Amino acid sequence: MFDGKPLQDSPARNAWREAVAEVTEKAKTSLPESNGRVESAVKIVLNGDVELLADGTAKIASQSNGTTVYHVVNGECNCKDYARAPQNFCKHRLAFGIHKRAYTLAKQRLDQFDHAQNVTSQSTPESESAIVVSGTTTAHIPAQFLTEIHGKQFVQYAGLLAMAHDRGLVNLSAHFISVSGDLALAEATAEFADGKVFSECADSSPSNVNPKVKQHFPRMALTRAKARCLRDALNIAVCSVEEMET
Repeated sequence: MFDGKPLQDSPARNAWREAVAEVTEKAKTSLPESNGRVESAVKIVLNGDVELLADGTAKIASQSNGTTVYHVVNGECNCKDYARAPQNFCKHRLAFGIHKRAYTLAKQRLDQFDHAQNVTSQSTPESESAIVVSGTTTAHIPAQFLTEIHGKQFVQYAGLLAMAHDRGLVNLSAHFISVSGDLALAEATAEFADGKVFSECADSSPSNVNPKVKQHFPRMALTRAKARCLRDALNIAVCSVEEMET
């Protein structure tokens, strides 16, 4: 939210929420006797309480006890409701299924979006590109916060943070929307002393981060989300170094 106006959702956030909604509707149709559990499962998914593990299993946080974690392994859950739920579809097993299918669907749509963006960028006439570049000025960004890469200017995250503090930043937070073995989606929010609030989303994967941080690629989604959030707040159109894909 910004100044009371609705947020402009990012492609990552839109793709994730639309995928969750689509998979949820299919689950409700297929399992009408479990609709209540499906609703509970969706809340678990959207709260970011499902962690897909590399071995194909999942850890799911309890909604009633912050210290309890349930495990879904080979279609079985160790919660008490698993044995009595219709077809053994407890809310944790449903959350695992919704998250897994929504993740695959969201990734496909993000890949399609990135491809469309690349095609549009490559087909933009040179004169039109010049207009865009001329509107992306760096005149108001201190030189020490700029980095030139392949002839283009990028702003550093540290610079964005410093400028935001100068503008009255009082809180900057970020959390994961979803994390799996090859895609992380994150959302960040920045609050300022004048009451303005900005929010943005970003994604990262092992293939679009620097090889040095590949092992910890989810963290880059958090950093990218915060960078985009601060760029919105500071009215900076040039990308940050951290947002670059390798």
